[in-house]
Parts: sequence; structure tokens; C-alpha cells
Amino acid sequence: MVDPEQIEEWIQAGLACVHVEVQGDGQHFEAVIVSPAFSGKSRVQRHQLVYAALGDRMRAEIHALSMQTFTPEDWARHG
Repeated sequence: MVDPEQIEEWIQAGLACVHVEVQGDGQHFEAVIVSPAFSGKSRVQRHQLVYAALGDRMRAEIHALSMQTFTPEDWARHG
């Protein structure tokens, strides 16, 4: 079973992140991801970057992932 910490590590390994926080129950996960790579990207493009970082794990090991994506500037205003 996949745990939230593993997903955090996988995202950080594939995407330059300032902050990653994942919570979940082993099947359904929620993530908050802050990355400068999101600057100038739409929500869909941001999610595609995260999916690319997770690769095949998204299909094989992670059944559901909802996410909030922020640039560092957005995150500073959000916090």
C-alpha cells in the first residue's frame, strides 16, 4: 500500500518543489504542491506536470489524487 510520504517523495523527485504535503488513506490522496515550475501555467498544465512526475505510479499505485497547485507567490498570498 502506498502512503502519503511516498507520494511526496515521488513528486519531489520529479518536480522542483518548494513545498509538498500529501494526506490520504492509502487509496485516495489530497496534495498541496508549491513549485516555481507552475508559473504561467494553467491548472490543467500544472496537474500534467505532477502526473508526469509520478509517471506510471499514477495508474498503477495511486487510485485517486486531488491536488491544489500553487506558485511560490500564490502560496505566500494563500498562507
